[in-house]
Amino acid sequence: MQSRMQNPAFVLPGAMQPIQELFKAVHAGGVDTQTLELVHLRVSQINGCSACVDAGTKTARKAGVSDERLATVVAWRETPYFTEEERAALELAEAATRLADRADAVSDEVWDRAATYFDEKQLAAIVLMVGVTNLFNRLNATTRQIAGAWG
Repeated sequence: MQSRMQNPAFVLPGAMQPIQELFKAVHAGGVDTQTLELVHLRVSQINGCSACVDAGTKTARKAGVSDERLATVVAWRETPYFTEEERAALELAEAATRLADRADAVSDEVWDRAATYFDEKQLAAIVLMVGVTNLFNRLNATTRQIAGAWG
């Protein structure tokens, strides 16, 4: 397997730094790092981005996410390894990623459940993590970035 080109965020001067600044802002939003890493991993799984699933698994492991949780985040609804807060974040992440799957992409029920556990700043961090992850998933999948190539 071979990538089509380098990730576009690295090709265009000045593109990567603002994305990194968004990640810094997300991590300063008051959401537990493990929750953010689970959100990133789940969004990347949905989008089939092998490079981000690979990198996200490694980053989540560094953040202390257990192997049981890493292996079952794809089936988080059916496993006992996730807190109610994490479930609300994962549900919001899935809805915000699968926008075209339903007319009301992020229903009031999904939003309200997340808002039960997270304040506005934390919700902003989760939504931004979903958005930035979706951005990277699209860049990587389109250009066929190779899992493990980023070290």
